[in-house]
Amino acid sequence: MIQNITDLTRKLGSGALKSTDLVAEALERIADPAGQGGSAFLSVYAEAAMTQARWIDAARADGVPLPAFAGVPVAIKDLFDVAGEVTRAGSRALDDRPPATADAVIVHRLRRAGFVIVGKNNMTEFAYSGLGVNAHFGTPLNPRDTSVARIPGGSSSGAGVAVAAGMVPAAIGTDTGGSCRIPAAFCGIVGFKPTSTRVPKDGCVPLSKTLDCIGPLAADVTGCAVLDDILAGGEGADVASFPEGGLRIAVLGGYVSEHMDAAVGAAFEAMLARLSRRGVRLMPLTIAELADLPRINAKGGLVGAEAHAWHAPILARRAEFYDPWVRERFGAGRSQTAEDYIRVVEERAAMRALVGERMLPFDALILPTVQIVPPTLESLGDTAVSNATNLLCLRNTAVGNFLDLPAISIPCQSDGALPVGAMLMGRTGEDRRLLSIARGLEGTIRGQ
Repeated sequence: MIQNITDLTRKLGSGALKSTDLVAEALERIADPAGQGGSAFLSVYAEAAMTQARWIDAARADGVPLPAFAGVPVAIKDLFDVAGEVTRAGSRALDDRPPATADAVIVHRLRRAGFVIVGKNNMTEFAYSGLGVNAHFGTPLNPRDTSVARIPGGSSSGAGVAVAAGMVPAAIGTDTGGSCRIPAAFCGIVGFKPTSTRVPKDGCVPLSKTLDCIGPLAADVTGCAVLDDILAGGEGADVASFPEGGLRIAVLGGYVSEHMDAAVGAAFEAMLARLSRRGVRLMPLTIAELADLPRINAKGGLVGAEAHAWHAPILARRAEFYDPWVRERFGAGRSQTAEDYIRVVEERAAMRALVGERMLPFDALILPTVQIVPPTLESLGDTAVSNATNLLCLRNTAVGNFLDLPAISIPCQSDGALPVGAMLMGRTGEDRRLLSIARGLEGTIRGQ
């Protein structure tokens, strides 16, 4: 059962629930050999988490004022520094690095808010894929269909699985091309990507310093909203629900609607019909220029160049410790020239201005998060199939990163069907407004 942060916080505050019980339950689910905890987590802080939970319970019993979320368990992606530990980024290539001397900024902020960090989640090696596979530590399987091994989406694969399987009520991931939203869509939960400058990235292993974002995965929009506020330096404020009636939502078509599964298309159209019945004004919008994205990024784009620059010295001495598939993808940035990079920067700036203008008449854009339902692990087959599937997984979500738009994925499939995500995108910097719109539309998007 997926847990809700606000319900847990209320029960802890009222004394109806103890942090020790909640954290112990999380640890039990992670350790359950019948579940995916062994592959969803790379580190588990069982002793430290229980020690913190016992202290919180004792302090609460003594009437000591505590932070709002004291005692709520959470997990973090294996990209974030924890003092005293080597940050591996889902790889073996960083095993020789010295331990971190301080917590990442977002880790400090989670602790300050009272969250109990129970462990670090598995991920795609160095966050460089939307599939969620990991050749070193195993691939956590999608908990939404246990009849067959399906991918969880990536790169925040363990985060998506941990939340969807009820191990933790929320997890913190990163999103450079869709890495919070793809696993959210594939695992049937909510994932949020903020504007890139909203959350500080100090203490986070980079993929692309320009595009990297830090965001939450949770059971619902409210969980993402309170965590977004904490990650951005706040106290965990929620957002009000934006009224549905009269909202102007552009249904983005063209480039982002190509190569779509029939199941995704049917779920998306049914969801649009629900929104329309609730008084949401839906208007079609095609931005033809988005079809230029493959050409603009043909030589690797910002991610290829920036990732290669960071990894080049590590590859020079520890290349054999990389998954060959990931290593080959890092090599793509080697051939880019300064002229190539500057051209991408300039074309990105022009497209951001153009799309910003096209968005002015609307409150938000809506589109499928991913054009396909989660494929089976077996179907990925050889490298060519994996590459093609990876590009398809990233196709829609990467639009938000390239344009630096806040974006959120909300489940929209019918009961019993494979997960499908609907993605809302807002204007740059208007993260809280987008979350408010998402909260107002969430029930209708889900079909509740």
